[in-house]
Amino acid sequence: MTTSTRGAGQAPAVLVLEDGRIFRGRAYGAVGETFGEAVFSTGMTGYQETLTDPSYDRQIVVATAPQIGNTGWNDEDDESSRIWVSGYVVRDPSRVPSNWRAKRSLDDELVAQGVVGISGIDTRALTRHLRERGSMRAGVFSGEAIAADAELVARVQAQPHMKGASLYEEVATKEAYVVPAVGEKRFTVAAVDLGIKGMTPQRMAERGIEVHVLPATATEDDVYAVAPDGVFFSNGPGDPATADGPVALMSAVLARKTPLFGICFGNQILGRALGFGTYKLKYGHRGINQPVQDRTTGKVEVTAHNHGFAVDAPLDRVSETEFGRAEVSHVCLNDDVVEGLQLLDQPAFSVQYHPEAAAGPHDAAYLFDRFVSLMEGQRA
Repeated sequence: MTTSTRGAGQAPAVLVLEDGRIFRGRAYGAVGETFGEAVFSTGMTGYQETLTDPSYDRQIVVATAPQIGNTGWNDEDDESSRIWVSGYVVRDPSRVPSNWRAKRSLDDELVAQGVVGISGIDTRALTRHLRERGSMRAGVFSGEAIAADAELVARVQAQPHMKGASLYEEVATKEAYVVPAVGEKRFTVAAVDLGIKGMTPQRMAERGIEVHVLPATATEDDVYAVAPDGVFFSNGPGDPATADGPVALMSAVLARKTPLFGICFGNQILGRALGFGTYKLKYGHRGINQPVQDRTTGKVEVTAHNHGFAVDAPLDRVSETEFGRAEVSHVCLNDDVVEGLQLLDQPAFSVQYHPEAAAGPHDAAYLFDRFVSLMEGQRA
């Protein structure tokens, strides 16, 4: 939960971690207090897309790039209707935005949306700490919210953990809406919103797909009421172990053998539907420079990630599931984390990363074409 007041400038600020480590700097954005899970993102560009990604709900994001804000804030690159991060941590904020598309500064937008941040701290030291100790609960306090160190640590330690957190319903749309196909309509897709980013249905629309975005609480009847050629499960925040409803819905889709594509949270949902477990990563993958290998082609892609949980599936063999044979299709080359799944006996696959990659890179854009091919094959 974030509480804040406007006005920042040179007000003092502190970042407090649950293990007692404290970083002191200056307020950035709104002044006040905020709590969340401290995580780091390694992207050197695309902070606007990061901040508006619903998958960052209840997380305090640390930017590892040393200078942030030089391109300001525009009205075109938002991935949703608001900033979702609970706090923002930067080392050196740009004093003046310098981009022809900028409408205002990043600092101004953080203040306008009540996002409490901190600047002027050693983000390299903080990132090394999180890599060694793991992502953890944290709080940012500035201005009158600053109190004695022991009191702030205790308040951080009283916050809920990310493990066991059910967040996808609070970030998803409450009403269904349609993103029309660009040009000739070729297919209809029901997209289950678990925290969907705006660019995702756009990438499908560019391929002639009419996308019906449905709430996270959608039922099997809701999905098939739009007569879909395929079903999509989006990214989203929180612990996939809490997502029993989406797992049941995906199982129903798999039972009907409708072409299916999932990304990020959707990959974890597919893993659970196939009988695999999920687990929390020590510090997760966040950024736009993560190397992944497509094991079906051998190709290595640089990809955009935002996940703190992963699927526990065997890398060395094909698995027998309720819905036929399944295998790990993609793997992270940094740590061998499962980055994709596919069924071998029906048209369904998923990846753990974000192929829409609005801030880049676009190595994985072919996955939307693969989804189109599954729907073409089913229609034929």
